[in-house]
Formats: sequence, C-alpha cells, structure tokens
Amino acid sequence: MSTDGGDRQLLHLVFGGELENLEGLRFRDLDKLDIVGIFPNYRTAEAAWRARAQATVDNAHMRYFIVHLHRLLDPATDGPGDK
Repeated sequence: MSTDGGDRQLLHLVFGGELENLEGLRFRDLDKLDIVGIFPNYRTAEAAWRARAQATVDNAHMRYFIVHLHRLLDPATDGPGDK
C-alpha cells in the first residue's frame, strides 16, 4: 500500500476479552486481553473479528471489538463510506 497519500490506510484494531458481566463493557482481567491485531481495512478486520468471536462462542462473557484506529489518528476520515 502506498504511503504517499494516494491510498488511505484505514487502520482497525481487533481485540477482545472476558467481560465481568453481560450488560457491561468492563473486562475481568486486563492482563488477559486478546490483541488479535491491526488490520489495513475494515474487511480484513471484520474477518479476523468473526473468526475469533466464533472460536470463543462457548463463553458468553467473551467479547471482541473492532476499533477504528484511523478515526482516532485522523478524525477527518470519519466520513461517508469510511468503515
């Protein structure tokens, strides 16, 4: 991928962990968070998220998330069509 500005990198972080309860977003143990990785676009991040979520489906307290890093790094990228 080009770094000269021709192709925007829309970085996404996929991570998860075991929640204290099903209604909240507080993790039981921050030392045990599963950092799946950082991905160059939403499509690949979603595929990784689905795979990891499916692998832990037997534990109702496990949750995985996709964080739109590009929105944190450059809020101007939060426009129509940006996932």
